[in-house]
Amino acid sequence: MSQTLLMPKATAVWLVDNTALSFEQIAAFCTLHPLEVQGIADGDVAAGIMGVNPIQNGQLTREEIEKAEADPNYRMKVSDPKVRVAAPKRKGPRYTPISRRNERPNAIKWLVRNHPELKDAQIMRLVGTTKSTIDSVRENTHWNSANLTAMDPVTLGLCSQIDLDLEVKRASRTLRPRPNSTKARR
Repeated sequence: MSQTLLMPKATAVWLVDNTALSFEQIAAFCTLHPLEVQGIADGDVAAGIMGVNPIQNGQLTREEIEKAEADPNYRMKVSDPKVRVAAPKRKGPRYTPISRRNERPNAIKWLVRNHPELKDAQIMRLVGTTKSTIDSVRENTHWNSANLTAMDPVTLGLCSQIDLDLEVKRASRTLRPRPNSTKARR
C-alpha cells in the first residue's frame, strides 16, 4: 500500500528552501507539477504557506534526501509510518437524519422477524432506537403498526452490513450451548 503525503505543498515549500533537489524530484515526491514547484521557488505559488519538515513528520528520511541529491534521476518515496493508528471507535449515539427516523420501526420489524436471536441491546445499537420502541414493534402496539413493513436496515442506511453481520455472529455465539464443565473434570 503506497503512502500519501501529508500537506504536499507545504512539504514542497520546505524541500525547495532546505534541499538541493531538482524541481522534477520535488514534484514527483509531492505529486505536484514541476512548473508549480518552480513557481514555489520563484515565490509566485504558495506565498503564505509555511514549510513543513517531512523528516520530522516521519514521511522522509535524511538518507533518502541525500540519495536523491546525489542522483538527479532518483525518485524519493514516502516512508512507511512507524505506528499504525486504528480508526477511532464511535462512542455514544450516532445522528440519524430526520428523513430516516420514521424508517426505524420498519428496520426493527425486519430485525425481529429475520434475526430473532438478536437481543434488544443489539437492535438498539444497530438501528439507534429505544427499548420501548422495540417492544412496541414486537408486540404490535406501535402507533403506526398497521403501516409498518419489514425493511432491511442496511438498505435503509441505518447500519452497515458489517455491523449487522457482527451483531448476528455475536448473538448466534451466545445461543450455542457450552459443554458442561463438570463432565470434563471426571
